[in-house]
Amino acid sequence: MTTIGFIGLGAMGRPMARHLAASGFTVTGFDPYAPVDRLDGFERAHTAAQAADADVVALMVATPTQAESALGGPDGVLAGLRPGAVVIVMATVGLESVQAIAAQVEAASGLVVDAPVSGGVRRAATGDLLIMASASPDAFARADATLDALGGNVYRLGAAVGDGQRMKLVNQLLCGVHIAVAAEGLAYAESLGVDPEQALAILSSGAAASFMLADRGPRMVAEEFDEPKSAIDIFVKDLGLVRAEARLPLPMVDAAFERFAAASAHGDGRLDDSAVITTYTRIDQEEHA
Repeated sequence: MTTIGFIGLGAMGRPMARHLAASGFTVTGFDPYAPVDRLDGFERAHTAAQAADADVVALMVATPTQAESALGGPDGVLAGLRPGAVVIVMATVGLESVQAIAAQVEAASGLVVDAPVSGGVRRAATGDLLIMASASPDAFARADATLDALGGNVYRLGAAVGDGQRMKLVNQLLCGVHIAVAAEGLAYAESLGVDPEQALAILSSGAAASFMLADRGPRMVAEEFDEPKSAIDIFVKDLGLVRAEARLPLPMVDAAFERFAAASAHGDGRLDDSAVITTYTRIDQEEHA
C-alpha cells in the first residue's frame, strides 16, 4: 500500500489525512502547529523531512510562505524526499509558488502534481472533494490512487504544473464573491427589518440560493464564527492571489477582497470566513451607538 506523508493538519488537512488512513493508506502527518491525536488514525512525524520519507507527500498548508517553509531547510520536505516520490500540492498557493515548488522538487529527483482542492471540511472527511489537477503522465500515475481516494471529482487538466492553480483561482474568485454577497444580502435584509432566519430560509429555497448561502448563511445568522471551517485570512490570501494574476478588471473581486481585508484588519482574520458579515453589522451598530 502507498505510504503518504501529509504536511498540514489544519481544518481541511486533518480530515483529509484521517480519510486516507481509514482508506488503508499508511499515513504519517506533520504540522508544526497542530499535534496529532491518537484518534486521528495516523502516525505523527516530528519534522517535515521525516514525514516526506514516503511514496507520496501531500502538501496542504495555508499559504505560499508556509509551503516554502515546509519544503526547505534541514528538516524540510526536500531533505527527506525519496528519489521518484511525488509531491502533491493540494493547497492554494498560486502560480509562482507552485512552479517554484516544482523546480525544487524536480531538482531533488521528485515529481509534482499541482492539485488544489475545493469542497469544505465535510467533503474532506468523506473523500468527496473537487480536485483540479495538472501533472506529467508519470506523476499522475504515481499519485492517482491518492487523488481518487480524496476526490469525488478529480479533473485532470493537462501536463503543465500551474494549470491546477489557475483553475482554483477561478474557483476562489466565485467562492469569495459568493460569501461576501451572501453576507451583504443577509445584512441588508436585517437592515430592512426582515428577520434574518426567515430571510435565509426563503432565499435558500428560491432563485437566489447558492452553495455558499446555504453553507455560510446559518453561521452568519447564528453568529457562530469561533470554530473556523475556513478562516477570513484564507480569503484575504486567495483573493489576493486572484488579483495578482488578473488580466482584466475584477471589480467584484476587489469589492469582496475589501470586505475580507476589513474583517482581518479588525482582528477577525482567524475567525470563520462567514464572519465577513460583521463588516456590515458592525457599521450598523456603530452608526446607532
